[in-house]
Amino acid sequence: MGAEATLGAMGIRVPEVVAPVAAYLPTVRTGNLVFTAGQLPARDGEMIAVGKLGGAVSDEQGYDCARQCALNALAAIKAEIGSLDNITRIVKVVVFVASTPDFTGQPKVANGASEFLAEVFGDAGKHARSAVGVTVLPLDVPVEIELIVEVAD
Repeated sequence: MGAEATLGAMGIRVPEVVAPVAAYLPTVRTGNLVFTAGQLPARDGEMIAVGKLGGAVSDEQGYDCARQCALNALAAIKAEIGSLDNITRIVKVVVFVASTPDFTGQPKVANGASEFLAEVFGDAGKHARSAVGVTVLPLDVPVEIELIVEVAD
């Protein structure tokens, strides 16, 4: 089963790409690689959480934000390549987690994206990853994600 059918079976609709709010492109393709701009945890035009992990945002909310960011990144990629079935590999995931100085659970938050991508793409969804704690992210969101994927010719 391809990624599009898997998402459908999961009851997940790929959202429309959110228009850039500054001077950048949602994706850039070079050869067989597609790089996404940072994706925020927006759902239906609203951020699903704001604040910091270790503060107002729970680990579970952070996990859900990472999952939503990954879905939004897939939406941007789909707009670039036409179908998520053209993704042959999730190469790298970079997860930025806005957190308090004593919070060290960034990898657990990032698992929201990693586990979702493995569920959708199987072995091709397993990837290299960075989970980085930062002091603040745009619009005070707790998580921002970038993807690099390999696509078929």
